[in-house]
Amino acid sequence: QVQLVESGGGLVQAGGSLRLSCAASRSNFRANDMGWYRQAPGKQRELVASISSGGSNTNYADSVKGRFTISRDNAKNTLYLQMNSLKPEDTAVYYCNRPALHWAWGQGTQVTVSL
Repeated sequence: QVQLVESGGGLVQAGGSLRLSCAASRSNFRANDMGWYRQAPGKQRELVASISSGGSNTNYADSVKGRFTISRDNAKNTLYLQMNSLKPEDTAVYYCNRPALHWAWGQGTQVTVSL
């Protein structure tokens, strides 16, 4: 089982930027497609960005396209999410996991965007 630890969240004003990181405990991270999810209060968890195992293919939800960039460093077993032009509706707890056959969820990292 892979353990996932998300970090990098915080409080930021609208229009600001944050960079999230997700550290995986085992090297089989690099063999898997990965994704960033978010869950806002009272809403279901949603996939906002995904990346192929080698990093060459990425996909984004329409709500974040052009503002968020997903990337990975397989040598460090780490996934990243660069978030620019943040909006209050981006406020949520952000998690990383593989898109299918999820591993155990980490604790997530809180992102709060104020007006």
